[in-house]
Formats: sequence, structure tokens, C-alpha cells
Amino acid sequence: MTSSPNSPDCAWVLEATIRAAPAADPQWQEQLDRLRQIASYDLETQTWHARLGALDLAGMQMLQTLFDAARVHGTEVRLTPVAVPACWDGPAFTRGPDVAAVLEAQADRSRPLGQLPLA
Repeated sequence: MTSSPNSPDCAWVLEATIRAAPAADPQWQEQLDRLRQIASYDLETQTWHARLGALDLAGMQMLQTLFDAARVHGTEVRLTPVAVPACWDGPAFTRGPDVAAVLEAQADRSRPLGQLPLA
């Protein structure tokens, strides 16, 4: 049985699923250059993926890059808390009151935190 990110003793990471927005070539390349810095591309699903396990400087820089890509290019970004994958060797969140409370809060009534609006 796999524990969910909501169980009290679970370690988890934020998994970012990123879909690039269509754009003319210069803007397309600029968008891809931003994403290449923080994510890997999955040819099968045609999406970018990144994981975040700490809100340290590197984690905040990754989130800022995602927010900038969404704001500037209309890139679709979804953040989902998932149980730590077996291949993950980085830091992981635990069910502490600080980050877990933020993830469970809603940015507004209709949009959970981590689902960025399209510009």
C-alpha cells in the first residue's frame, strides 16, 4: 500500500508538470531556454517535469522560473504533491504544519495553490 502525501508520516515532493505554450520561434526558444534550466522533457507526454523537495534558495529559484514562464509565455504549470519516488535522492518535505498547511490552503476559492492561471 502506498501512502498518500496527506498521511502524517509521509515524505513527499512537489512534482511540476509543465506544458509549453505555443509561440513564434523567438518566444518559443526563450520559453524552452527557461524550462531547460529546471526541468526535463518527456517526449511521450510532450510535457516538462521537475521535482521540488525543499523551499530553499534552489527551490525558490525553480518556482520563480515557473511563475515567470507562466506570466511571460502563458506556460501551463501544475504542482502536485506526490510521495517521494524511489529514484529521488534530493530533499523531501514531511508532513509538518508549515508547508503542508500552505499546500492545503487555496489561493482562491476556485483555484488550488499550484495551479497557475493562464495569462
